[in-house]
Amino acid sequence: MASTAAPAASNPTLAPPLEQLGHLALGLRLLLPGLRVGEAQENLEEFNREMFWKRLNEAAVNVSREATTLTLIFSRLPLPSPQETQRFCEQVHFAIETVIAVYYLLPKDQGTTLRKLVRAAILDIVDSMAQLVEVLCSAPAQSPENKDLISCNSVLTACQEVSHIPRDNKAAALLMLTKSVDFVKDAHEEMEQAVEECDPYSGLLNDSEDSLGNDHNDAGEGALGFPNNQDAYWSEDDQELIIPCLALVKASKASLKKIRILVAEKGKKDQVAQLDDIVDVSDEISPSVDDLALSIYPPMCHLTVRMNSAKLVSVLKKTLEITKASHVAPQPEDSWIPLLINAVDHCMNRIKELTQSELEL
Repeated sequence: MASTAAPAASNPTLAPPLEQLGHLALGLRLLLPGLRVGEAQENLEEFNREMFWKRLNEAAVNVSREATTLTLIFSRLPLPSPQETQRFCEQVHFAIETVIAVYYLLPKDQGTTLRKLVRAAILDIVDSMAQLVEVLCSAPAQSPENKDLISCNSVLTACQEVSHIPRDNKAAALLMLTKSVDFVKDAHEEMEQAVEECDPYSGLLNDSEDSLGNDHNDAGEGALGFPNNQDAYWSEDDQELIIPCLALVKASKASLKKIRILVAEKGKKDQVAQLDDIVDVSDEISPSVDDLALSIYPPMCHLTVRMNSAKLVSVLKKTLEITKASHVAPQPEDSWIPLLINAVDHCMNRIKELTQSELEL
């Protein structure tokens, strides 16, 4: 302990180790806002894709190495001297700044979809490192606790994800489209399951038998076993409205699947702008499907269902039109896009018919 105190006394301008860690955590947090909106740096040299990914992987490996070192050093006594702490903090900050700097070398012309994926990975690295430093500040002088190890593992996992990022914009587009398909597929399955489970007469027979055995004075609540909470069930009008809503979500899923196939089979790596446009508009489908799915649960507001359906139809038709105008569009004689647009319009017209009375109130 005396050996660590002596250097501190000889250089009183250095903060104690824990305070330095606190400053480091704050400094890392301050990097996040700029990283979220930062643009690519101007580079007069021709972009070398292979060199870029090599440098990014090396930078990520270096961050993971620094995270492991920091965890081992600050999870046990004695704590390092202020001078040693300063060196460790500088190494961590430099490693983080390096991985960010490499990201900024990725030009815009490589595609916004790819840049978004790389940026998300770098944000995870910076955020997880800041969290690790914060955890070490809160429990520094102990053998590694679970939260220390978990935080360190979070940094290592974030760094390892760099090696799994798609290497070009077409691959990035396919990844994002696959995620959109999966999200909409899950929403469709949940809607179908909800329709199956939300039966207004579920358990009616058992409830009736129980009621017959009870005092008839309890007739005010659930008499004869009929449901006493109508807000938990769909009316006949509700159930009729759900049918075109489910068809609309099914059409959304089919559209995304077909678009993904087109991009996989006909997408060109050098057509980054068109691929970005397809992904950007396709990304709006899943949130719109979620809004519609949530609005069909009882008690259902028909006007809300109509509004959310119209929003989904607008996004879906825009996606199909952008795909139709792109280089991945199917041949006119094989085009399924007009058929899907007609199916979507049919669903929306039916929803309008079923909600017209509510609109006139």
